[in-house]
Amino acid sequence: MKILVVNGPNINLLGKREPEIYGNTSLETINNELLEFKNSIDKDIVLEFFQSNHEGELIDKIQNTDASGIIINPAGYTHTSISLADCIKGVNIPTVEVHLSNIHSREEYRHNSITAPSCMGQISGFKKDSYKLALLGLYNHLKNL
Repeated sequence: MKILVVNGPNINLLGKREPEIYGNTSLETINNELLEFKNSIDKDIVLEFFQSNHEGELIDKIQNTDASGIIINPAGYTHTSISLADCIKGVNIPTVEVHLSNIHSREEYRHNSITAPSCMGQISGFKKDSYKLALLGLYNHLKNL
């Protein structure tokens, strides 16, 4: 089972950018911890990681994946990208949206996710563990298909 983990703009700055909101953990560390965590679920899970600051690159990656499931942190595109939402809906691959912070307890403009309705679920507010929770939920969903 292959799962694509997609991260949007500025996620490459994790560990440096607003640690009081996003934590002190780098994206590389989150990815490495997710690789370790997946082994506790199922060693046969294959994770592919992709990060881009460019909307079109995110869309191209999702459209061209052969993954069974997707975990996505659209970052700022969460609140602005109809194109990304349409892409997620269009590929018809089970997708879980993740956020490190609780977007519903932040600024008003962050409360609405344009991309979440295209996803099977959303996890937010658990910092780096949001990715682990998403992986567990997505794995359980895919195993029951």
